[in-house]
Amino acid sequence: MNLNIALAPGCLFSFFMHVFVGKVLSRDLTQQLNNAIQFLVHCRPLSVSMGNAIKYVKLQVSKIDPAVHEVDAKEELVAKINTYIQEKIVFADNVLVTNAVAKVYDDDVILTYSFSSVIFNILLRAKKEGKKFRVVVMDSRPQLEGRALLRRLLSHGIACTYVLLNAASYIMSEVTKVFLGASAVLSNGTVMSRAGSAAVAMMATATSKPVIICCETYKFHEKVQLDSITANELGDPSMLTQVARRPDVTALQDWEQQPGLGLLNLVYDAMPQDYITLVVTEFGAIPPTSVPVILREYRQEPTI
Repeated sequence: MNLNIALAPGCLFSFFMHVFVGKVLSRDLTQQLNNAIQFLVHCRPLSVSMGNAIKYVKLQVSKIDPAVHEVDAKEELVAKINTYIQEKIVFADNVLVTNAVAKVYDDDVILTYSFSSVIFNILLRAKKEGKKFRVVVMDSRPQLEGRALLRRLLSHGIACTYVLLNAASYIMSEVTKVFLGASAVLSNGTVMSRAGSAAVAMMATATSKPVIICCETYKFHEKVQLDSITANELGDPSMLTQVARRPDVTALQDWEQQPGLGLLNLVYDAMPQDYITLVVTEFGAIPPTSVPVILREYRQEPTI
């Protein structure tokens, strides 16, 4: 998930800190936050990380003592939000990268799918530490996000191979391990990641290649999900009708006028824990079956 999106609740909250004068923050700010959250939901479904950040903000607002002066209360809330950002996002990323780099060895051929800023930072750190490896960037339509990762890796002198998802069975024989980012990790070990990630993990498991998920714990959630249909984000269906540099491909150009035809552009996959070898977090590497332990032991603040 984009860091700017992750920080959106904090940015909105900081805005409201300058609006409330002469009111009880613990009561009036919650209502205004709910309005802002509804706007965010209207723009795009909330991710797990955004939901966790919003819960944290609401919890801190509910703890405000009415007897505390308004200015002091505002300063304290802003400080707590900044602490959350630094500890749960920025610092967690740095520690996670350190933990994951230990899994990269000389002569490795690492496959990654789509684009993940955490995976990029891991590979960049491994390169700076002098490790010799090659990266296979796997991608798929319609977003082709892997191209952005490919450009960044090449600009730092990292040897890469670029393939599409339909070449997974061919390229997997060259791969030594798979590194994948995640949008969320659920309590039953299921990982929500970019659509296509589950197919990559399944192919890697079938060929006995380890699948390593790199995800900060602020993306962990107590809910359970067994498929990609129950809860998912829908992308723009018109993106499926467009093929880059192929203006002659127009078979689906007027799909909206075709009776009985619908296009489904799912954004995320549900990756079962059976396809996952390790989940690397800021607390170390754990098997997917230990996700509930992280949720129970390292949840610093109770959710509401």
